Amino acid sequence: MKQQFNPKRNYEETRNSVGYIERKQATQADYDHIGFMSGLEVHQQLDTKQKLFCRCPAGVFQKPDEYNAELIRHMRPTLSELGEYDGTALMEFKTRKEIVYRISNKTACTYDVDDTPPFPLNREALNIAIGISILSKFKIVGEVHITRKQYLDGSIPTGFQRTCIIGVEGEIQLKNKKARLIQLSLEEDSCREVSDIGHVRIYRTDRLGMPLIETVTYPDFANPDEVKEGADYIRFLNRSTGMVRQGIGSTRADVNVSCRGGTRVEIKGVAHTSWMPELTHVEAFRQWALLRIKELILQSVKEPSAWAVSSKEVSLKEIKLDLPAIHKDNRFTRIYIVNLPFFRGILSHFTQPGKMFADEITDRLKVIACIEKPNMIHSEMLEDMARDKIWIKVKSLLGSREEDAQLIFWGPEADIKTALEVIQERCLMAMNGVPNETRKAFEDGTTIFERVLPGADRMYPDTDSAPIPLDDEVIESYRKNLPPDICDRYTQLRAWGIPEDTFTFILKYNLVPLIERCSAELSIPPKFCATLIGHTLKHLNNKNNALPLFRNDMIFGLLQFIRKRGLDPAIAGKMLRVLYEHPKMDFESILVTLDFKEVTKEEILGKLPFLVKKFKETRLSNDDRAGHRWIMGNLHKLALGNISLRELDEHIKL
Repeated sequence: MKQQFNPKRNYEETRNSVGYIERKQATQADYDHIGFMSGLEVHQQLDTKQKLFCRCPAGVFQKPDEYNAELIRHMRPTLSELGEYDGTALMEFKTRKEIVYRISNKTACTYDVDDTPPFPLNREALNIAIGISILSKFKIVGEVHITRKQYLDGSIPTGFQRTCIIGVEGEIQLKNKKARLIQLSLEEDSCREVSDIGHVRIYRTDRLGMPLIETVTYPDFANPDEVKEGADYIRFLNRSTGMVRQGIGSTRADVNVSCRGGTRVEIKGVAHTSWMPELTHVEAFRQWALLRIKELILQSVKEPSAWAVSSKEVSLKEIKLDLPAIHKDNRFTRIYIVNLPFFRGILSHFTQPGKMFADEITDRLKVIACIEKPNMIHSEMLEDMARDKIWIKVKSLLGSREEDAQLIFWGPEADIKTALEVIQERCLMAMNGVPNETRKAFEDGTTIFERVLPGADRMYPDTDSAPIPLDDEVIESYRKNLPPDICDRYTQLRAWGIPEDTFTFILKYNLVPLIERCSAELSIPPKFCATLIGHTLKHLNNKNNALPLFRNDMIFGLLQFIRKRGLDPAIAGKMLRVLYEHPKMDFESILVTLDFKEVTKEEILGKLPFLVKKFKETRLSNDDRAGHRWIMGNLHKLALGNISLRELDEHIKL
């Protein structure tokens, strides 16, 4: 007897067939087996007063409802000089999006809305970009040429971004290898997306035009951990200059991933480097799964060019379907059933953890056809086995065969044609393997389709901007004031004996200069200062989500006060906790809050004989270490700030 097809079993079997393993269990041999390859495009906002090509202030952000005007535009494709259309332009045109820009008079001008030519390039931004390029060991160009890079998602009103290459062929030193860098570019930032629902996408223009550098690497990362290491290195290096912005959105990376036989897929705008290992791991195996799907389909479909879906409009009553999502606005909703020849087992084929090939279709229906989710169900849904009667009816209406799969989708009448094209197109793509595309990242490591990757010929000269020559003498002058390379910072931190779990936090916020200052001016040991910062301050940051009024340089003032008062530095941790939450409080008041009492070392040591005697009289254990802990516990509050706790411990004799 033939076994009935079971989508849940098929999902698990296909997950195993592609050899998917959890990242924590994966080895380098696993990544070598699938041909893991990854590179980075790291974007970093520069800390300048003005934007790149106009005189509007940089770093001033609108509140959600703070805008003075709205500008509405629609995208349409145009032929290139070679008589070709860009694939991204065609995709965006299909969406029939209405692009809305919310403009604030404080942060935008006529340049931002493409009504006036660009101002001369911001020299402050150029100087910072040259300095960071030298630090990244790039070869600096002799002349800066400003070009236009097409931006076809509407995030820049002009439809292009002005950009210029500053350095080429650099490198960074990772723990076990060098990673090559292709180039560093100086460019203007895009708008901030507010929402993207249906056919309306809304942007704020406050971020538009802010100076941004982009560091592009070769695909030299052989495993997910190297990707994070490379991104952190570039981020730390940029921040070590003290001339870049920090905070949410100031550093973003596009991660390019492929596997053997796959193609470059770009995971767009990853704001947290901690996400990168899981994202790149999952994406490489997603591509590996898509290649397996291609093999399975081509076993049955011999001529992909002749393959086509068949569809039919139906009513809810006709197929006896009751879905709340359809009933929300039934007046304008059309329902279609679609047959996918030879696709049985494909819709429920594993692609990512918790996702299957059917998700590749529903994601594109949302992005390209603009039909909000939920927008479809299909015959291989894991939780939909109770609806077998529905699919028997659907198969009958479509004349489906046993080896076919079916789906039901719904949406406004105006979007049905595009939706059917999207379904047909994505299924045909499956017969070619992995499509070139940009994907959006989620914290759990999964991604969804965002848009088609732009074509290779998306850059052309900007006729509004003259070239800028760079003299060798000017370039050499930048080398004098550059900070040490990040690999040298790692060496320095290790030489100080600082715990390695503090390195990331210290370098992320460029706090090595603060440690050096405390050591040089206050004679505070670097290890003590770094531990205070990398443990106590990090904990406070994580707990409170970085309070805006506290500044990291306040730690110097705190330690300076402790030194002047002649207090033991160990009290700095408790004082920092109060200062962090109340940054306007003076240090004397903080001591009062802590109920600190200033006593002499002799007074504290004088209490030891009594406590030792009391412990010996009442102790329940012969363990002298327990006695040390008990006596230290009794004297800790009094001793903190008045005597070194290590010295106190040494005086305890049992």
